[in-house]
Amino acid sequence: MKILTGNDLKSGAVTWWTGVEWSLHVEDAVDVGDNADTVLAREQAARRVTGAYAIDAARDAAGIRPAHIKERIRALGPTVRPDLTLKPADPEAGNWVI
Repeated sequence: MKILTGNDLKSGAVTWWTGVEWSLHVEDAVDVGDNADTVLAREQAARRVTGAYAIDAARDAAGIRPAHIKERIRALGPTVRPDLTLKPADPEAGNWVI
């Protein structure tokens, strides 16, 4: 399974391709299969995301799980002091003021 990740151009937040738009929630990501390069080119040209790239992932009982530890941290948040961090899976995660 291949999914796309990048950063929102306005906020810098980690985002995941849903097949239609970008989401803050890895659970919304869809398998892009062989279409990764096409979607990446279109989305980067539209300037909605920056630094987008395809990653390997798997779907299990808990949902979508990025294959590499770096991407798991991007999806699920820091590995220390979760009580002090933004939780990407929290529906209110994108409602902060900068």
